[in-house]
Amino acid sequence: MRRFLQLAGPLTALLVYWTMHENGTAPAAMAGIVAWMAVWWISEAVPLAVTSVLPMVLFPLFGIDSMAGTTANYGKEIIYLFLGGFLLALAIERTGLHRRIALHIVLLVGSTGPRLVAGIMLASALISMWMNSTSCVLLMLPIALSLLDGDGSLEARKKLTVPLLLAVSYGATIGGMATPVGTPPNLIFLEISRTMWPERPPIGFGQWMSFGIPFALIYMAFAWLLITRIVFRVPTHRIIEVAQVKEGLGSMGRMTNAEAKAGILFALVALLWVTGDGISFSDTFHIPGWREKLQLTAVTDGAIAIAAAIILFLVHAPIPTSEKTRIRGPLMTWDIAEQKLPWGILLLFGGGFAIASGLERTGLAHIMVAALNDYNSLHPTALIATVSTLVCVLSELGSNTATASLTLPILAESATVWGMDPHWLLIPATLAATLGFALPVASPMQAIIFASGRIPVREMVKAGVWMDLIGIVLLTIFFGVLG
Repeated sequence: MRRFLQLAGPLTALLVYWTMHENGTAPAAMAGIVAWMAVWWISEAVPLAVTSVLPMVLFPLFGIDSMAGTTANYGKEIIYLFLGGFLLALAIERTGLHRRIALHIVLLVGSTGPRLVAGIMLASALISMWMNSTSCVLLMLPIALSLLDGDGSLEARKKLTVPLLLAVSYGATIGGMATPVGTPPNLIFLEISRTMWPERPPIGFGQWMSFGIPFALIYMAFAWLLITRIVFRVPTHRIIEVAQVKEGLGSMGRMTNAEAKAGILFALVALLWVTGDGISFSDTFHIPGWREKLQLTAVTDGAIAIAAAIILFLVHAPIPTSEKTRIRGPLMTWDIAEQKLPWGILLLFGGGFAIASGLERTGLAHIMVAALNDYNSLHPTALIATVSTLVCVLSELGSNTATASLTLPILAESATVWGMDPHWLLIPATLAATLGFALPVASPMQAIIFASGRIPVREMVKAGVWMDLIGIVLLTIFFGVLG
């Protein structure tokens, strides 16, 4: 079966190329490469990291890009944000701080499966409203893993694994839709709106949140039902008793020196991530971020993450090796980093960026979006559904930021030609660019939880396809039927 799936990738590519060759060699070749990688990614016919490096061979072969140009996609900033953030998460795990935080969460929200999923999803969403969604997942992942590795029924925790990790990603992704600063596509839309229609009043926090928060709350409710009741069934009984939680906290004693140092660094990084960029609530009310105040705009979230990772190797503390013994050493060692860091995910990120770059260079993305010109006579509700579906599909194949950057300017021009209010079309398209729940490559949030090694691609696809469909339907209702 595996051999058949391995052959299915290039055979699908040939079929797609033959179907689309009338659009030109480069777009047809790019479509075939996307189909090939999608087959291998979904089926796991070869390791995901191996599939991710296909562009390094196929792009130069078909003249889509040079080797140097292709490999540049494997060194994007977000890859280093992931690297630094994951090292920080490993340090928190090494000191045991994640377990202490997780036990306090259980005391707060309860210990049944549905309550834990709801608590983690809501916490991720609230953080993601004000912080980069990728950073949010990096902060929440070790806490979720500690809940899964803690006390209680082993069988129950096994059934909870996929839903709880998906709750981290889904909460962060949906929460980011609720505010203008929650996710990069939102910021791209606001910049396009300011540039192309300067005479229009800018969309402020209040206006965005008036539709963003209701949309996010309803979407999260559906997501919670989907991963706890429909696609997966999480245990409804108590996974761990309250007395056990209190006993666990008691046995941990006071916070150790290592936990305190990891926690302070964790809090400092989170604070820098949250306060780095300014927030404009209206034309007259703007809170500047520290980058703007200190004129350090080049110091991005990725630079902060790498700085924190370096500090981990410099700061020493007594590190627990068992229940009663500790050894003094750095908060992180390179041996642990080599063993536990999911290095293949760095290539997975690069593969997604390479696809997005190829879609733009070959003009395939423009061909797909330009096809909408044939649908300008559709009913507005049907047009929003069509646009949302197309943007969502593109988002599954590459980063949501790249998808928004490619599609929103084209849609803005189309809306002007069609004589319609561009915001009416661009806002649902912006939110659709943040969809993409089915594949690890669809977004950094998906890639990070996949990097835990506990979610098979098939399980991610099984829930993610439904999440995409629900998102498209909700966008159609919010901006088509009710808009």
